[in-house]
Formats: sequence, structure tokens, C-alpha cells
Amino acid sequence: MSEKSRLDVHLVEKGLAQSRTHAQELIESEQVFLVQGTQKKVLKKSSFAVTADMFIEVTSGPANRFVSRGGLKLEGALEHLKLSVAGKKALDVGISTGGFTDCLLKNGAEFVLGVDVGHGQVHPSLLSDPKLKVIEGINARGLSQDSTVAAAVPKEKFDLIVMDVSFISISLIIPELIGFLKTEGCLLSLVKPQFEVGVDGLAKGGIVKDASLFKDVENKIKKICLEQNLKVLDYFSSPIQGKDGNNEFFIFAQK
Repeated sequence: MSEKSRLDVHLVEKGLAQSRTHAQELIESEQVFLVQGTQKKVLKKSSFAVTADMFIEVTSGPANRFVSRGGLKLEGALEHLKLSVAGKKALDVGISTGGFTDCLLKNGAEFVLGVDVGHGQVHPSLLSDPKLKVIEGINARGLSQDSTVAAAVPKEKFDLIVMDVSFISISLIIPELIGFLKTEGCLLSLVKPQFEVGVDGLAKGGIVKDASLFKDVENKIKKICLEQNLKVLDYFSSPIQGKDGNNEFFIFAQK
């Protein structure tokens, strides 16, 4: 009997997915097929048993357009705002795997400086891009005081700052970013209410269930922007929920 493996495990082992989570995203997006001769059957369950004689194909689509789901979120935000990043210099705060950066570069950004508190997370496909510089081990709460970051900032500063961080309120980071923006430069940040409402606002699984709290978060983030002399131009729902099912939002503000 042929040895069998789960579909999500098979995708990772064959290099067709970055992780089992990514494999699940590919499966849920109906981008994974069992090819039998001229016939292709979409596979919809991670638990599908794959044998060595099966040919599994992964097609291009939303789950692998960028190196992470973050790219889809930013893409949706740019489309919502009708904002072009072509020729722009951008700072990506919380670059992580590089979804936001991937989206920026694929949409024509001239240069991206990516910073993150972690190490070794950026997808290898991005690291060879001469338009990207990555600085790791940077706590965003001290961003404006870091000499390594300061040395990498373009003389004219940044046209755009994008941000996607977790386990911290962005209200603690926004004041650190103002000095990196050129006049009329813009901030486009993901807002994750689960990290803004405090533990009392979270239900089981870390989900924000009380929709009234979303308005409180919006007011809180808009207030910190105004205190930093940023003009809030838009606040809107992210086109994609967080992986944990939480609602997420974007704030768009200008210096």
C-alpha cells in the first residue's frame, strides 16, 4: 500500500506552501488540484490523503499572490484609497514575512525600508531585491532613537509609512513615526482592535465580540493622529479578517 500524507503536510514537504497555515489558505482559496490525466479536481480538505503516485498542482491566486496574507490586505487598502505607490519611498513597520513590502514592490515602490523586532522572518524571495533594506531587532517604540534606522532613511524622508504590528497598541508607535514622514507624506496602518481594547474587551480566543468597542478604538486612534498633527483622511474596514477571525481596520492619515 502506498504511503499516505495529509494534503497540507504534502504541500509543505513539496515546497508548494510556506507552512501548513499557508497550505490551508491555498486549499480554502480552491487553488489546489489533483491532476488525473486531462482532468483536474479541486481539493477542499487539508486532511485529504495524498499518495506518492498522485500529482498535486497549485495554481496562482489570492493565497500566493504575495508572500503572506498581509499583501492582500494592503492591496485592498490601496484599491479602496485609489492610492498609487509607484515611485514612492516607504517605511514598513513590522515587516514580518514581508506581505506589505511585497505588495508595495509589486506596485512599483522605488524603495522600502523594513523594520521588525524579530529576526529571520522576511521571505527569502524578497531579500535579494535591491529596492529593499531590512533592519531587524528594532523595537518600534524606540524607532526614532535608533541610529541604524536613522542612517537608512532617505534624505528626503518617506512618502509613505505602512504598519502591521501585533501585541502592542499602535497608539504607542505612531508618535515615533512622524519624524520619518516628509511633508504631505502619509501613514497607512492596520488597526487590530484585539490589541487596542485591553483584556477586558476580549472574549474567548482573543476575539473582540462587542462591536461597540470598534468605534472606541477608531476614536482612540484618530485622536492620537490628531495629537501628532496628522490629518485623518480615511478609516475603513480591512478587506480581509485577521487569521483568528477578528475584524481589522485601516487608518490613513497625512502629515
